[in-house]
Amino acid sequence: MNKQTRTPKRRRKRGVILTEAGLARFQAAKVNAEFDENRGQRYTLESLSERTGISVDTLAKVLGCDMRVDKQTLKCCFRAFGLDLGTADYYSPDSGMPVASLAPSAAASFSPSPPGGQLPLNSTVYIERLNAETESFKAIDRPGALIRIKGARRTGKTSLMARIAQQALQRGYQPVLISFQLADKQVVQDLDQLLQWFCASVSLEMGTSTNLETYWDSLFGSKVSCKLYFEQYLLAMAERPVVLMLDDVERLFRYPEVADEFFGLLRTWYEEAKTADIWQQLRMVIAQTSEVYIPLNLNKSPFNVGLAIPLPPFTPEQVQTLATAYGLDWPPQSAQQLCQLVDGQPYLAHLAIYHIWRKETTLAKVLAEPLGCQIFSPYLQHQLRGVQQQPRLAKVLGQLLAHQSLPPSTLPDVYQLQGMGLIALKDDGPQMTCTLFKDYFLSHLPPQSEGLLASSSPVTFHQSRMVGHMAWPSS
Repeated sequence: MNKQTRTPKRRRKRGVILTEAGLARFQAAKVNAEFDENRGQRYTLESLSERTGISVDTLAKVLGCDMRVDKQTLKCCFRAFGLDLGTADYYSPDSGMPVASLAPSAAASFSPSPPGGQLPLNSTVYIERLNAETESFKAIDRPGALIRIKGARRTGKTSLMARIAQQALQRGYQPVLISFQLADKQVVQDLDQLLQWFCASVSLEMGTSTNLETYWDSLFGSKVSCKLYFEQYLLAMAERPVVLMLDDVERLFRYPEVADEFFGLLRTWYEEAKTADIWQQLRMVIAQTSEVYIPLNLNKSPFNVGLAIPLPPFTPEQVQTLATAYGLDWPPQSAQQLCQLVDGQPYLAHLAIYHIWRKETTLAKVLAEPLGCQIFSPYLQHQLRGVQQQPRLAKVLGQLLAHQSLPPSTLPDVYQLQGMGLIALKDDGPQMTCTLFKDYFLSHLPPQSEGLLASSSPVTFHQSRMVGHMAWPSS
């Protein structure tokens, strides 16, 4: 008797994805925890991994909202921030709709996350910077390209990098994102450990096994070993161009000797691409919060070559676009007034619009009494703590508020304050970014006496174009 052959059943691909509402709930709880428990500092993926018990790779899938994960994973993420996972927080791609509801209206389903951090690729409140995006997308097509995204904290660098990564995938390239916030402190203090961590991290992101023992040779040193690892292993095995994106690089500025060697290595790779085919397979994207405030040899720095992509403040038109995305019917004058209050700083503009949309305040109250309406308080307090933790920054900021000239020795402090978004570099020298910051710090910093931090020959910055090895930016 012949046995009947059975057709194997197709295995159903299981897994769920966060809805926009679910992501918003999670992000809101995370932001609250950052201010309540982490002094306002953003949780990195590594710290989120420790808190939730979920791997970094899986967390990236959860927050990306474009790849399936197990429902239990979502429960763990929510539980870590005191939330219960509801049926409206996730959906199964097989059903094509959220589990708990039929297709709601667009207005009813609009539930954006509180401002802060990377905006999802499908976010309706992401404001395009057409010049920055167009130039970046073109540049990754150039063999051996180097792109530098420049902007203070919370100006949209990480969101732009995510969109560059998306474009890289669409062009058939392999994007690799490395955040130096994920490196342990002892790693970034030692060049050999840093370069081994760097190579291992790139290997992980490329989906290849770590093979350091084959290429690391103490006789040649860590920089040559790192170069050989990329040249003979990672790039040699890559079947398509690699777009290497480096975020939070300013963390290395705290360790000038290590930074000098590491950034010099990146400059070497950029120069190698001019003559070596293998290095033309690599395109680098570097995000930096400020001008470089450590002494780097101009001939060995990657920060004065390649394509610079500045992320300027929002224009009134962009503020108007953001308000419209939230469904707020504002006349152009309203967007102009808010833009002027915060000097177009993307995060502050977004923060105000978000709370106005939630009906927690009104534009009239924000404009009339910005410090009294409390919506900016957590952010301002976080900035104040950051300044007070470094007395030199407090002194420099105090001198700026008192309209005193700054000696050249304070240039590194000026660049740090610029990276924090507190001051802007104008043609006639550094100035407070906006009236909101000026009013807040005038009431919270002690007055600075004339001569504080003074040098024997105090000069204003615009009188000196070069301080040591650090050039004052021309514009």
